[in-house]
Amino acid sequence: MPLYAGYTIVFDLDGTLVDTAPDLTAALNHVLVSEGRQALPLAEVRNLVGHGARALIERGMGAAGHTPAEPELQRLLQTFLSYYGANIASHSTLFPGVTETLAHFRAQQARLGVCTNKPAGLSEALFTALNMQGHFDAVLGSDSLPVRKPDPLHLTETIRKAGGDPARAVMVGDSATDVNTARAANIPVVLVSFGYTQIPARELGADKVIDRFDALTQVLPGLLQLDPRGQSAL
Repeated sequence: MPLYAGYTIVFDLDGTLVDTAPDLTAALNHVLVSEGRQALPLAEVRNLVGHGARALIERGMGAAGHTPAEPELQRLLQTFLSYYGANIASHSTLFPGVTETLAHFRAQQARLGVCTNKPAGLSEALFTALNMQGHFDAVLGSDSLPVRKPDPLHLTETIRKAGGDPARAVMVGDSATDVNTARAANIPVVLVSFGYTQIPARELGADKVIDRFDALTQVLPGLLQLDPRGQSAL
């Protein structure tokens, strides 16, 4: 029996599957410069990503010394989304090992999903630009449901949309948001150490932390307590 038959693996997107920080930085700096603010370096923006475009703009403007009120924030958000949508994969790249690792799980009949606080349309556009369309059974973004991460419903609905069962699933992410979402859903969670987080991944309380994406194939069988025939040891 294939090792992951009956199991669902759900991934965060930004900082987990794809290094989107260069294009997110460019879009944020487009907004900042257009408002007469100082552009921010890539290294700083990497630590601001993970809560969606609105939060990124709020944090970016705050770092530049300004807190926008609601009407201004909506205007800045539209400027950001317009620029980002037109330049969504100018410099974004898959992290090393992503393509091969997803293929491995696919070959072992895992269901794959994406649960991200990026809008669903932008997520799909990014996957298309990176030739990743068709890799996932479900992609749920920040606007796919009335709630989003860290609400556990965002994760459990991604699993169900992928055709899976939350009782046989795992979350893979890069931040405290992903850990909090998985914990609230009572689902095990693996973090990558190379993503976008101000607090080191190993301090966030995940079940496992990996330094290379392809190490996921080594840690998941033990985490899910699978034997070589794909049967749960639980």
